[in-house]
Amino acid sequence: MTHGMRTDTHSPHFGTGGGLRDNATRYALLPLRIFLGVTFIYAGLDKLTDSAFMKDAGAGSIGDMMRAVRDSSAIPALVDLSLKSPVGFGYAMAFGELAVGIGTLLGLLARLAALGGALISLSLWLTVSWASDPYYYGNDLAYLMAWTPLILAGAPLLSLDAALRSRRRQRSGGYQ
Repeated sequence: MTHGMRTDTHSPHFGTGGGLRDNATRYALLPLRIFLGVTFIYAGLDKLTDSAFMKDAGAGSIGDMMRAVRDSSAIPALVDLSLKSPVGFGYAMAFGELAVGIGTLLGLLARLAALGGALISLSLWLTVSWASDPYYYGNDLAYLMAWTPLILAGAPLLSLDAALRSRRRQRSGGYQ
């Protein structure tokens, strides 16, 4: 005799049963996804719309900011790389934040988006906020840690990934 064991842990449906605790567990990552997605979209748009930021030099420019943190960063060579083309680096950072934010918010390629967010946060921690003392005053390390659950779990609910997975499952007759 066989016993049924649930292997489908990523149900894309609302109201799949269970109590309040089960629903809270099921949707636990959603507030984190919304916060990180909106925050990274805002950060990308903020950079793209700030005329002072996208300059090689001057008050509030990416170039001056990177020169200011160069000697206090954990990896000065990473800062030197950005200083070869500060404006290009600024645009890459802004478009990277937009892509990560949109992917996270929509749940499209969610693990890849979360990995991108973690890499952006890691690079900012090792350069811009490395000198924060004590370390917990710099927010980039906290963002790096916040991306970790989304790298591990992805976006199993209320996401384009879940909708695509459900559609593939329906097309293959429920086997996948």
